[in-house]
Amino acid sequence: MAVCLLFALACFAAAQDSSKTKMPNNKDVSMAGHATGTFEVKVVPQAADDQSKPAAVSRMSIDKQFHGGLEGTSRVEGLTAGTDVKGSAVYVAIEQFTGTLAGRKGSFLLHHTGIMTRGAPQLTVSVVPDSGTGQLVGLTGEMNITIADGKHSYDFAYTLPETQ
Repeated sequence: MAVCLLFALACFAAAQDSSKTKMPNNKDVSMAGHATGTFEVKVVPQAADDQSKPAAVSRMSIDKQFHGGLEGTSRVEGLTAGTDVKGSAVYVAIEQFTGTLAGRKGSFLLHHTGIMTRGAPQLTVSVVPDSGTGQLVGLTGEMNITIADGKHSYDFAYTLPETQ
């Protein structure tokens, strides 16, 4: 298992390095953007797939309503698990957003990876490559999520191809 994980990480790192050296052609004109705003969440715990085992892994669905630079809704399907060490856990999820970004309509997928090490959180939320539809085809980006005083907000740095 550890060898598979190391292999996957090495492949990801190699892909990151090779993408940095790729030169865009004249058709690949993109615009960098930045969207901020708030969102509401409704968390719905889901039943575990295997009721015969202890609930080490939990499933959840989350419905979101976005406001600001992103206007629309999303559905998140996630898994979470804790450890015997207080404050250490993991969270993974896939989110499908449908709505508008910078006035452009479509949908896209986000991939969430959250790791908490003895209370220190680390969260990465990235656009799934080639997941954009409609006017959001070609979207790439990273999202930061902040929860303060029970309110959720986002900061989304993205790139979109210029409209033709």
